[in-house]
Amino acid sequence: MQVGFVGVGAMGAAMAGHCAKAGFDVLAYDTDPDTLFAATSGDVVAATGLAEIAGSADVVICVVSTDDQSRAVVGGLLEAGPKAGQVIVVAATNHPGTMIELAETCRAASVGFVDAPVCYGLQGAKQGNLISLCGGTQEDIDRVRAVLMAYSRSVEHLGPTGCGQLGKACNNMMHWAACVANYETLALAKSCGIDAQAMRETLLKCPARNTTLERWDTSKFTWHEKDMDVVLDLSQQAGVPLPLFGLVDQLVKRIGPDRVRELLHEDSAEYLGLPIPVRPLEEVVKG
Repeated sequence: MQVGFVGVGAMGAAMAGHCAKAGFDVLAYDTDPDTLFAATSGDVVAATGLAEIAGSADVVICVVSTDDQSRAVVGGLLEAGPKAGQVIVVAATNHPGTMIELAETCRAASVGFVDAPVCYGLQGAKQGNLISLCGGTQEDIDRVRAVLMAYSRSVEHLGPTGCGQLGKACNNMMHWAACVANYETLALAKSCGIDAQAMRETLLKCPARNTTLERWDTSKFTWHEKDMDVVLDLSQQAGVPLPLFGLVDQLVKRIGPDRVRELLHEDSAEYLGLPIPVRPLEEVVKG
């Protein structure tokens, strides 16, 4: 089976590499020549452009960033003339509505379509240990399952087109809520005289343990605005109030890797623009 990858930055390159190791013939394309060169130094072969991938690949994995980029890639593949029986997989985190739109366009061209965003980020991609959350027909997902399993620990079929993105939104909701909860919890510990990193290490042994806290040192806080925008837009369209996540949306934007580093490892830290006072517990209790 010939597999094409469009977008071979850090995530895409790692995923493409796992597919090549699994025995698939892998073609890759990226608009950045340096990125493409770096990703194709091994068993992954550089394509000359979207047209070559469209005409050669049985499965095309799009690992781009934005909805507009996904539209551009899918449009370019269809315009170039896709191979008969081709299935396009969008592994980017996009809006479910965009996936429904693109699936309809692909269906009109007799091309399969699956939305399959992934969980566990760059480390998961490097380890080939991602989880692919999929939306689409059973037929299309069965056709791409072996390819997705080359870089995934699990392939989850959540429902029709767009449900993969909805599943990713649900995961992101819990992740960003945990970010805020973790930060406020450790801020309280620090303000009352407990070292925040020591408290974190203890909580990882307790029922309060969560994956976000476990990976706290490596969280980049790069996609929270886009993630929460999708969640709040869906909630409005569905008519489901999410007051907690309206607040999470505002709070998580005030937290980043620098704030987390200060909280865990430095004498002074801040929250919501205010310094976190650090005093012994006895002094706090007695006022």
